[in-house]
Amino acid sequence: MYCLGLSIYFTIFYILRVNIFKPNRDLIGRESKAMAKNKGKNKAFAGISRLRQNYGERAGSERITAGKRVFVAMSGGVDSSVAAFLLKEQGYDVTGVFIRSYNLDGCAERDAADARLVADKLGIPFYVFDFEEEYKREVVDYMVKGYREGRTPNPDVMCNKHIKFGLFLEKARALGADYIATGHYVRLRRLPDIFAQSVSGATPKSYFSQKYRSSLFAAKDTNKDQSYFLWTLKQEQLKYCLFPIGDYLKPEVRAIACQAGLPTADKKDSQGVCFLGRVALEEFLKQYIPEKRGAVLTTDGREIGEHNGAQFYTIGQRHGLDLKEKNAVLGLKTRSKTEPHYIAEKNVAENTIIVAEGDQNPALYRKEIELADVNFVDSVFREEAVMARVRYRQPLTGATLRKENSAIKLTFNEPQKFVASGQSAVFYSAEEGSLLAGRRVLGGGVIK
Repeated sequence: MYCLGLSIYFTIFYILRVNIFKPNRDLIGRESKAMAKNKGKNKAFAGISRLRQNYGERAGSERITAGKRVFVAMSGGVDSSVAAFLLKEQGYDVTGVFIRSYNLDGCAERDAADARLVADKLGIPFYVFDFEEEYKREVVDYMVKGYREGRTPNPDVMCNKHIKFGLFLEKARALGADYIATGHYVRLRRLPDIFAQSVSGATPKSYFSQKYRSSLFAAKDTNKDQSYFLWTLKQEQLKYCLFPIGDYLKPEVRAIACQAGLPTADKKDSQGVCFLGRVALEEFLKQYIPEKRGAVLTTDGREIGEHNGAQFYTIGQRHGLDLKEKNAVLGLKTRSKTEPHYIAEKNVAENTIIVAEGDQNPALYRKEIELADVNFVDSVFREEAVMARVRYRQPLTGATLRKENSAIKLTFNEPQKFVASGQSAVFYSAEEGSLLAGRRVLGGGVIK
């Protein structure tokens, strides 16, 4: 039913666009011819051709890719499935790989089976790389250590850094891969010395004879953009990377999967911390960090409740606190007289949590942050105006990147709410380049 609905939606969209918006025929003409040529070879492409015409030459069906071997990290979801499909249609020699990592609820077995079904459908080789031990060390232990020390770490960033673009890339290259690809919603541009050209998902022949640098850009689909999780990537990694779906919207990816008949077309997206599955984060952490009752304090030092251990909470959280004594301590007769309280600070050494009343309370905001482990994707540090975010999907906000002695700091134009130590601050170009069609990822760091 979902695939049928998408087909109807994009058929109507196509009719409206053709008759009202008048797409640029010169821009889409070459791709239409290439698709027509492949029509008899692949029925799925025939069903997708109209959808793809509306958005130009994003999949690069005419680019020279013959003989180039790419290993695709196939998670068992629709995004990586479509990534593999698009690359095969472009002429790459595609191999699917499921990365076995640490998993608690058994969903990894189902995901591996789904990935294998897609590989069978596409007629490509399929392997499983077992990185469970390394994932436990580099991602799980990192997360537990961060919470134990009072931070709110981001395991997805570490998974990308150490597993997907670390171990997976290294093993794929050792086995003869020219590139690796993932289903991340992000755009990659190769920038030669003289001109800039989009290569989302492909590498033009001209690049083999000249020097270039790789730049990351936010995805076309701003609701699904995953550039926030990729700020640790370096040039030596990016030159071997492809991101085929970065120029597509999520509904388009679903529609392509439906038209291609991929088994994962209707599969729901995963949510939350990847290795936890349905296991609650607090319950997982309690296996490593003992509970210890402590005081909940107001910003002026009055005790209004208790908590189960400062390590289990994060900045901005409002649930999970025992505030039964709040009204009595504050001299309030009814519950309606007080606004919600949010965690503004926590002190692991003293096992105390400070809460602020109301979501606009100044105690919840920070004007400046210091960053650790800073990485610049395709440039070096310079003081400049940037756009930044300190949480995934947070709207970008203006800021200034600067260095104070040896410390790199980010000063916001306006104070930002719920800034948690251990999370990532990612900064982007202040302006969106018209030629490059998007906002460039400059780099990021861990909030101290």
